[in-house]
Amino acid sequence: MLLPFLAFVAVFLLISSAGVLLFYRQATRKRLSEVVARTSPDGPTVGPGSPSKLGKLVKPFENVVPRTAGDISTVEKRMIRSGYRNKAAVDGFFAAKVMVPGALCLLVTVTGLYSFAPFFAYALAGGLGFLIPDFWLSNRISARQMKLRLGLPEALDLIVVCVEAGLSLDKATMRTAQELRISQPVIADELNLVYLEQRAGRPRAEAWRDIGDRTDVDTIRSLASILVQADKFGTSVGKTLRAHSESLRTRRRQDAEEQAAKTTVKLVFPLVLFIFPSLFVVTLGPSMITMME
Repeated sequence: MLLPFLAFVAVFLLISSAGVLLFYRQATRKRLSEVVARTSPDGPTVGPGSPSKLGKLVKPFENVVPRTAGDISTVEKRMIRSGYRNKAAVDGFFAAKVMVPGALCLLVTVTGLYSFAPFFAYALAGGLGFLIPDFWLSNRISARQMKLRLGLPEALDLIVVCVEAGLSLDKATMRTAQELRISQPVIADELNLVYLEQRAGRPRAEAWRDIGDRTDVDTIRSLASILVQADKFGTSVGKTLRAHSESLRTRRRQDAEEQAAKTTVKLVFPLVLFIFPSLFVVTLGPSMITMME
C-alpha cells in the first residue's frame, strides 16, 4: 500500500514541476517580448516563424536589385542611424527600390501620361522611383539627428542631477533613459542601448564611442570623447557634463541667431518672384488699362 502511494506522489510532483516550468517559461517569454516591443523604436517585432503581411509582400522583391557586401553595410549603417536596427529594414529598403519605380510606372500607365512622351515618362518614373527611397532615408536620418541634438542638453541635465545625487554614470544613464522615454524618445532609446551594452559587459569607453559612430552626431561624438577622458583622468563627471551642457545651449543659441540672420537673404527670392510682380500689377495696372483705352 505504501509503494503505490509513494509512486503516485512522485508522479504528481513530477507532473506539477513540469507544468510549473512550462508555465514559467511561457510567462518569461511573454515578459521578454513585451520588453522588446517597448524598447524597439519601430514597435513590436515579428518573429521569424510568423512573418507579417508586409514582409510577405516585400520578400519577392528583396534580391532583385544587385547588391554587394559593401552596399549592404552602408545601407545597414544608414538604417541604424535612421532608427531601424533589424535586418528586415535593409531588405525592405532594397525591395522599395524595385516596388516604388514599378508603382510610379503603373501610375504613369493608368493616368495616361505616357501618351505625350513614352520613353521620357517611363524613364523619369523609374529614375525617381529608384531615388525616392534614398531621399526618404536621408530625410529620416536628418530628422532623427535633429531630435538627438535638441534632446541632448536635457538628457545631460538629468544625468548631472543623477550623478550629483550619488548614482554612478551607468545608473544615471539608465534613469535618464527612463525619464525621457515620453518627452525625448530618440535620445532615451540611444541612452538605453548604451546602458544595455555596458550591462552586457562592454567597456564604457567603447559603448560611448559606439553611440557617436551609430548616430553620426557631432555633439554626441564630443560627449563620448569627454566622458572617456573624464573616466581616464579621474575628473569630476558632473562638472564635465554641466560644462558641456552649457556649451551645447550656447551653441544652439548661436545657431538660432545665425539662422535668423540668414532670413534677410532668403527673403529676397520670394520678394522678387511673388511680391514685386503683384505690386507692379496693382500700381501699374489701372494706368496701363487707361492708356490702352
